[in-house]
Amino acid sequence: MNKDLVVRRSSVSQPPDSGLRGRLGRNWKAVKKNKVAYMFAAPYMILFFMFTALPVIISLALGFFSFNLLEAPIFVGMDNYIRLFLEDDIFIKAIGNTFLLAVMVGPIGYLMCLLFAWLINELPKSLRTILTLIFYAPSISGNIYLVWGIFFNKDAYGYANAILLKYNIISSPILWFENPQYMMILVVIVALWTSVGTSFLSFIAGLQGIDRTLYEASAMDGIRNRWQELWYVTLPSMKPQLMFGAVMSITGAFGAGAIVTALCGMPSVDYAAHTIVNHLEDYGTIRYEMGYASAIATILFIIMIGTNKLVQKLLSKVGE
Repeated sequence: MNKDLVVRRSSVSQPPDSGLRGRLGRNWKAVKKNKVAYMFAAPYMILFFMFTALPVIISLALGFFSFNLLEAPIFVGMDNYIRLFLEDDIFIKAIGNTFLLAVMVGPIGYLMCLLFAWLINELPKSLRTILTLIFYAPSISGNIYLVWGIFFNKDAYGYANAILLKYNIISSPILWFENPQYMMILVVIVALWTSVGTSFLSFIAGLQGIDRTLYEASAMDGIRNRWQELWYVTLPSMKPQLMFGAVMSITGAFGAGAIVTALCGMPSVDYAAHTIVNHLEDYGTIRYEMGYASAIATILFIIMIGTNKLVQKLLSKVGE
């Protein structure tokens, strides 16, 4: 009895940080035990910190400075953010265009990837391989913008104008990528065309990795059609791939900028297709206002993080 009392008193009298020291000690022992694994991971972690994490941290800090690469940074506090939302009308327009592009391309492209992967997965292996290559090819093709640029060429030799002129639908060639009326529509179409990429491959891999016995068990539990099978078995079994695909789709949709520059120029006419990334490139690589560009990047970063959190909550309900 006395020994138990002494043990209890000694445990109560321990300093409050003894638990933290204990965890640190255990973690250090784990590191020493697996030091070979950490040595192999160290080069990647060092490069990741230097070229990914550190630039993000520096960008977040530069958002509070005025910096033009030639002079020392000058602390301006929230001036860059006040200027963004209260004085920069083009940025407000860029936010609208970005959200329009993200809403159209993100969910639709994501569902397209999932639908195509689901359908192709039901085909024989040889045909599945060929169709996977066909669907994935546009996302890695360097000439995809050239193809669409030729098809929607602004003169009568462009395929779209030639067809419309031939059937007397129009009387003069349409300046497709210079007319604000058509610009955003075409950018969305091309973005959807190229959206079947990495997410599509991850869905194919997820579908291939599902244990086939789950379908037999679900049939015994009352699953009667393919839609119930998809919702209660297939999708819950590939949640990691669904999350990865969602992150890639969100990043691609909100990070759209190169497609606008390639098709509509920089900047686009009347900023009709101007996105946040285009605005960031304008101030970061043309005007060299790095503090202001960092503030734009921070806003885009916050939007992406918030959207990812929302999508995680939605995907967590899959199969319920």
